[in-house]
This record gives sequence, structure tokens and C-alpha cells, in this order.
Amino acid sequence: MIKILIAEDEELISNLIKINLVKSGYTCDCAFDGAEAADKISENSYDLILLDIMLPKIDGYELLEYAKAVKIPVIFITAMGTTTQKVKGLKLGAEDYITKPFEIIELLARVETVLRRYNKTEKIIKIKNIEINTEGRTVLKDGVPVPLILKEYELLLLFVRNKNVALYRETIYENIWGSDYLGDSRTVDLHVQRLKKKLGWNLYIKAVYKVGYIFIP
Repeated sequence: MIKILIAEDEELISNLIKINLVKSGYTCDCAFDGAEAADKISENSYDLILLDIMLPKIDGYELLEYAKAVKIPVIFITAMGTTTQKVKGLKLGAEDYITKPFEIIELLARVETVLRRYNKTEKIIKIKNIEINTEGRTVLKDGVPVPLILKEYELLLLFVRNKNVALYRETIYENIWGSDYLGDSRTVDLHVQRLKKKLGWNLYIKAVYKVGYIFIP
């Protein structure tokens, strides 16, 4: 299982991140200052670190050096959002840089991107009676192949990786179709309905009034 360290001194933010990562199937540890984070890095094996820059005791820039020494990728999460600060973080070796405040779905997407870049994503995802092979892009239902088109497959992954999170239609559209949402919900609704029918997941993928959809497995 993928293990992530959250080094963030604001407990509410740390807990919010942890709750959503755990819902998405990751294992998480939390550190609330730089010294604690350094100890955890030396004592444990992590696949990714989410790192605040302005940490007490040891700041994020110095901790990045700890992480690089043991080849753990880092995503900076910080309120320091100027271009100069972002460039500094990336030049020092961070894989990505997320500015507070941020949306959880954006964080999850960036986490997935970095893990995929390091070939650390789960190859097989099993949920309910469905098995997803992320390498072969195949889906089995009770051991039988399910013929999903590409957008349906991507939609399935989006729901599975955002369990119990209400997703706005515009968020779904922008993540799956890669362009700005123009207010026409028919494309999203059609693909969601087709996916639900193929998987038999009418009980699990629910419409949320004036929002979009939520996957509750």
C-alpha cells in the first residue's frame, strides 16, 4: 500500500488531507514540525511527502534535502504562493507545488500524477465486485471483462480515487475532458449513466442536487 507523510503544522489542514488520502486508499503519517518530520523520514519508508515550507524547527526547504537523500518525491503545500517561491521549490527538487487554499480533488490528482511518475501507483485496484488494472486499463466485474470506453474508464478512476467526495459537474468535466466546463451537463450525465449501468453501480454512484455526483461504496 502507498504510504505518504504529511508534514504540516496546522492540525486542521493536516487532518483534512489525511482523511481524504485514507479515503482514497493511501496510508498516512502526520508530522507537525520539521524535527518530527525528519525523524519519521529516517525511521520509515515513504512513497511521497506532502511538505509545508513554513514548519517550526526545520523548514520545508531543508527537509526537502532529507527527502532527496533517500529518494522520496515531495510535493510542497504552502501559503507562500509567489512565482519566485514556486520556482525556488521546483529548482530545489520538489515534484510539484500546491498553494493554499486548495481543493482536495486537485491535491489527489497531483498526488496521483507524482506517484505515477515514480511508478508507485497501485497496479490493481479492487473495490466492491470490480477489479481495475491500471497498467492494462482493463476492468473486471465478478471476473468478467467490462467493455468501457476511455472516458468511462477515466470516470471510474475519478470516482474510485475520490470516494465519499461530492464532485461538481464542472470538476468532473474538466478532469475527464481536459477543457473548461461550459455549463452543458448532458455529456457528464450521459457518461455517468452509462458507467453506472455497465458496472451495476446505481446504488453507489449518486446524484447530488445542484452539485454533481458522489461515489459511496
